[in-house]
Amino acid sequence: MANILILYSTTDGHTKKICQKIQSVVEAQGNEVELVSIDDESHVNIVLFDKIVVGASIRYGKHNKKVFEFVLRNEKVLETKPSAFFSVNVVARKPGKNQPDNNPYVRKFLQQVPWRPNEVAVFAGKIDYSKYGFFDRLMIRFIMYITKGPTSPDTVVEFTDWEQVVRFGRAVSEM
Repeated sequence: MANILILYSTTDGHTKKICQKIQSVVEAQGNEVELVSIDDESHVNIVLFDKIVVGASIRYGKHNKKVFEFVLRNEKVLETKPSAFFSVNVVARKPGKNQPDNNPYVRKFLQQVPWRPNEVAVFAGKIDYSKYGFFDRLMIRFIMYITKGPTSPDTVVEFTDWEQVVRFGRAVSEM
């Protein structure tokens, strides 16, 4: 049995939902999991965990800078423990952008940090225009228009492949 930290950065709550699914899979394998927002990570001693998972969403083409800061500040600890990283973005809804080696956000993140996690994944996110403020709704609809995604203002589409999330959770348990 391992004690596992799942640290996440979410914009609209979908990354947290994915983390909760990973948590349920990992706990079903007999592990203990602590789920922590990147906003609360300063209250957690990561040295006490056997494995560390970091999940981060994309907004306007970027991961939260706090994720980068966490990785850089904790590089030595992350390199000494089994660890995993995943990104959540709507680009991953497209074939050819749904694997870590072909997803531009995962590739860019891993090029910008010295950390090399044991497991890496990318999950397609969710569009829910009703949750966005005026500016975000406008910008995301524009981005979806350009990338041939859904643009109707009443759209709610979850692109996440939940079986892929389950497989990742099992891989985390086995690291």
